[in-house]
Amino acid sequence: MNFIAKTLAGLEPVLIEELKILGAENIRLGKRAVFYEGDIDLMYQSNLELRTALRILVPIGHFKVRNEDDLYHKIGKFDWSEYMSVDDTLAVDAVTSSSLIRHSKFAALRTKDAIVDQFRKKFGRRPDVNTESPTLRLNLHIGEDDVTLALDSSGESLHRRGYRVDSVEAPINEVLAAGMILLSGWECDCDFIDPMCGSGTLPIEAAMLAYNIPPQINRPSFAFMRWENFDKKGWEKVREEAILSQVVFQHKIYASDIDFKAVNSVGYNIEKAGLEGKIQVSRERFENVIPSSENGLLMMNPPYDERMELEDGQAFYKGLGDTFKKNWAGHSAWIISSNLEAVKSVGLRPSRRIPLFNGKLECRLLRYDMYPGSKRVRDEREEMKDEIREIKEEQKGTDEDW
Repeated sequence: MNFIAKTLAGLEPVLIEELKILGAENIRLGKRAVFYEGDIDLMYQSNLELRTALRILVPIGHFKVRNEDDLYHKIGKFDWSEYMSVDDTLAVDAVTSSSLIRHSKFAALRTKDAIVDQFRKKFGRRPDVNTESPTLRLNLHIGEDDVTLALDSSGESLHRRGYRVDSVEAPINEVLAAGMILLSGWECDCDFIDPMCGSGTLPIEAAMLAYNIPPQINRPSFAFMRWENFDKKGWEKVREEAILSQVVFQHKIYASDIDFKAVNSVGYNIEKAGLEGKIQVSRERFENVIPSSENGLLMMNPPYDERMELEDGQAFYKGLGDTFKKNWAGHSAWIISSNLEAVKSVGLRPSRRIPLFNGKLECRLLRYDMYPGSKRVRDEREEMKDEIREIKEEQKGTDEDW
């Protein structure tokens, strides 16, 4: 079977690595998507275990169109009774980047019309539309004259893990949070710290990764469960194997925030995720957080001065940098921010800059390495060692010449 895993811009590389681990074949990079092949069990695994996928699509048609009427005609050529009955419900999601068919909602409407009209002609009545929980959800992608029609096996977007029962202002998308952690290269071999945790998305995603807990383990249903070919025993086997693959994590995950409401939200969300005892939560200012070990990974989603306003953005980011240098020697720190001007005030040179989007905001995921001792001192020591080596080489040559 062919599949398309949709994702956020910039997360395609880590999604590819996730698919390799699951055993996907013929993996190909797309724009905000990854194409791959596998069997029905892999489709079940993809929905259950992929951390950076938004939807898993199953293509059923690929064709050319000239206009909306041509789209209607070609959709009508499919035998839709193979996919649903007249008593089932239908929903169509469309994305278009075409000069021939400009409006995605109209493209979805024409697709829906072609399907229900076919049923009306055959049975004298038509299926109903249900945009919330349909029996069959279709995905239509139009690029110029090129159309891909696919079944949506996920239903509700996979970023909805089900654990965010309480939230604070400007929470980060769960798929983006998981992608940031995977992009950092964290191998679960040290502590993970989020000192501005908000509603706790980053530490919760880190904990699920560290303990190898499937991100959708608590999700009650997927769209594929309503399909006629749904293999209930096969799905239960995949789910059981995923549960049994959980591991022990030897380090700590810390979440803290200055806001009392945020700390309460984290507690509720951790409980909903089934992670009680796996994340340590406290209410503290970042400047007062004390490292519990000599090395670790900090990751935070600080205010950008967009959805959450800052009195002085440059002073805020300068304070972050000062705290990094003062308290977090031996650690690496990752910040995501869309405030690319203010983030310069951190006062440290980032060792990595990764373009990402948080919603519509263009951001950078920045890595800062805090050496045990100032980098300037380290550089001076290395220069001194180089000079000593050069002097010894010169002396050696002089002795030989003499």
